[in-house]
Order: sequence, then C-alpha cells, then structure tokens
Amino acid sequence: MIASLASIKAAAIAVPVLLAGRGIAAESTYKLDSHDAIIESAKTLAFDLMSLYNGNETGEIPGVLGYPPPSGPYYWWEGGALMSTMIDYWHLTGDDTYNDVVTQGIQHQVGPNNDFMTPNWTAAASNDDQCMWGLAALLAAEKGFPDPPKDQPQWLELAKAVWDDLASPDRHDDKCGGGLRWQIPLFNVGYDYKNSLPNACFFNLGARLAKLTGDKKYADASSETWDWLTGVGLLDTKTWAVYDGGHVDENCTDINKAQFSIVNAYLVQGAAYMYNFTKESDEWKQRITNLNDATLKTFFPNDIAFEAACEKSDHCTTDMLAFKGLAHRWLADTTQVASFTAEKLTPVLRKSTEAAVKQCTGGDSGRECGFFWSEGEFKETEAEGTVGQQMNVLAAVEGLLIADGVVGGGNGDGETDDGGSSGSSNEGGSTPTGTTTAPSGSPTSGAGRIGMEAVVVAVGLGAVGLLAL
Repeated sequence: MIASLASIKAAAIAVPVLLAGRGIAAESTYKLDSHDAIIESAKTLAFDLMSLYNGNETGEIPGVLGYPPPSGPYYWWEGGALMSTMIDYWHLTGDDTYNDVVTQGIQHQVGPNNDFMTPNWTAAASNDDQCMWGLAALLAAEKGFPDPPKDQPQWLELAKAVWDDLASPDRHDDKCGGGLRWQIPLFNVGYDYKNSLPNACFFNLGARLAKLTGDKKYADASSETWDWLTGVGLLDTKTWAVYDGGHVDENCTDINKAQFSIVNAYLVQGAAYMYNFTKESDEWKQRITNLNDATLKTFFPNDIAFEAACEKSDHCTTDMLAFKGLAHRWLADTTQVASFTAEKLTPVLRKSTEAAVKQCTGGDSGRECGFFWSEGEFKETEAEGTVGQQMNVLAAVEGLLIADGVVGGGNGDGETDDGGSSGSSNEGGSTPTGTTTAPSGSPTSGAGRIGMEAVVVAVGLGAVGLLAL
C-alpha cells in the first residue's frame, strides 16, 4: 500500500509556525551549519516538493507530474528527474518516507517492454526523455534502493534495456557522422536535429553501467559518443564549451551555440565514471579537469549556480528551471567517483547551496524556493512551474551530505537483482487500490517542463535552437 503524503506530514518535520514576513521565514527554516541541520532542511524541502506531486492519488498517473502542455505544464522527463532526486534523498538522509511512492512511480512508467517506452508518451518521446528514466532506474541499482516486487522488472534490468534501445542501429544513422537525434518518431519536430543532450545522457548511462557491471561494451560505446561529440563540434576541446546541436540537413554544421548546465554535468559525471572504469587513466583525468573548469566558469559565476543561456534575461523555459538541481547532484557525485575533483567542486557547491536556501522565502508558506539564486531573495520567473525550483534546492542541500558516507541502502556497488519478470506497467489513469491522497493543504503546483519541444531563443546569438529533454 502506497503511503499517503498526508499521513507522513507530521513525521516529515516539525515546521516552525510562520507568524511574520517571508524574510523571517527564510532565516528560520533552512540551516546548513551542521549535519543534523542539513538533514532537517532536506526533510522540509522534500516534503514541500512531494506535496506538489499527486501521482499517488487515486485517479492520477504515477510517475508523472500531470499531463503535458497544452493540458498541463510538465513534460514526461521531469517525473523521472523527480524520482531520481528522491532516490538520492533516501540514500543520503536515510529517510524512507517516500520510497513506496518512488517505486510505484518508476514501475508505472516502464512500458510493455520494460524500457520506458510507455505507450502514453511514445509519440512525443525524445531520446533524452527515455534516457532520463533509464538513469532513475540505474541510480536505484547503484544505491541499493529497495528492490521492487519480484513480479516487476528490477532496476538494473530496466537501465540495461534503455541502453540497448539507445544503442540500437535504428537510433544511430550516418547523418552528421552518427550520434542520436533529438526526437525518436520521425514525424516529430526535432527528428532532424542532433544535439548534445541525448548524446551526453547516453554517454553518462553507458559510463555508469560500465562501472556497475564491469562490461566493456558500455564503456566502448561511451568513448565513441565522446568522440562523436568532439568530432562534430558540439564539444569544443579548445574552449571546452558544450553546444546545443545542429540540423542533419546541414550536416550539423549550423551549430546552435546555446549552452546548458545539464549537458555539462552529464559529461563531467560520465567522464568521472570513465576515469574510474579505466583505472584512473590520464586521458580521462585531463578531460574531467578541462570540462569541469569550463563548467564552473560558465555555470557557477561567483560560485553560485546560474543557467547561462536564459537566466539573465528571464527567458528560461519550465524545463530549464530544473537544470540547476541536476547539475548539483551529478557534480556532487563526481567528487566521490573522481576524488581529485573535490578540491574545486566541494566549496563551490557549498556556496551555491547557501545562496539557494537563502532565497527560499516565497509562497504562502514563506519557504517556497525560486530560481534566481544569485539575487539573494525570492523572485518569480516568467516561466510557469514550481517543481523544478523546489527540486533544485533539495538536490543542492542533499548533495552536501554526500561526503558523509552511506546512510540509506548500499554503497553503489550495484549488488542488486538484475533479473525480475517481464511484467509491464499498469497503463491507465488509476493508481493501485489502497492509494490515498496527498494533504489537502499542500502547496499548489505551478506550471513547468524540461524537454520535449522547448525552443530556446539564443539571445545575443540571433539564433533559435531546439533543446530536447
């Protein structure tokens, strides 16, 4: 039986009564000055975040944040990002409050072939959408997240199935010398576009599977993907900038030079796993160093997370509102997989997190988090949505615990059941019998999304690029 979010409200954390203005609430809610304070802050943030999720309510669809545009604000991929954020939350805090909800959400989206090609979403799916869900399953395997029932597909099995799909010849053609396209269906806008995002995700997925399983085929494919990114010019090895993409009709020479933190973080973390898998090779160490330096320079000016392509002009889409947290999570993990990176990354991530919690003073609760961390105070965005902003700050805060050792689950050695049955998800609109509802007084969700058709206006470049997620 999936626990009601209402039923665990009291256990989540005793939240101070807010009798004054937003500024006072911010000063009293989130503290980072001790291990226990960080955990308590993470619990509050997790509760507020999961109060925006209603997939465990009767009649709703587990795993997703409602219907996509134009019916709702969030695309499919962001549900996968939420599930993985909550897996890390459990692993780093030891709080298993949301584990059943997470398991239900992931399993409901696996599709009939256990590869996250869910019929309800396939027609609009991009390669990076599917990959994001594969990474959620992989993280569950890495961290020893509790196994699903034996009659459901197991975590590692799911991650491998996604990799198999992405690696298949029908996803890789010879246009632009190889590489994944943005969209999967050939009739979708974006099928004619090859971009860094799905390829960086595939690189990351393969590198981590290589470390987890010891199978060299995953590492070989990731090396080939890295070579394609550099060869086509999306990863510039002179400046270490990572650009968005190009159109196949132009042989990908019309490169849109928009840059996004999520892509850099995919590559930095993936390179760390390649470094680990190759017995700390000098080649991968240098690649990590160069790309990490460029990432911090572009996306952490003044040591605070900043979405370079859109934040200054407040033109970020709802998708982009969720990038900072993903970058924080993956860079924090990098410090553990390639420990030489910790000297530079750890203090930056700490300062960025301090800025993040400082501005969480919005909404009726006085603790809603915004997007503009550098501003020092809560500020509304032009784009709709609150899930991304809340998820960002939780990800940053929980990441501060990563050096403290394992709390929940295993040590990431992948000792998990790779088997499981061929059972598929329950494709419908209803949740399992016994599911109860979230608290009626929980914060209301705004509008938001990260990937299917986001059009990025590259201000200053005079170009319009496609961002897929």
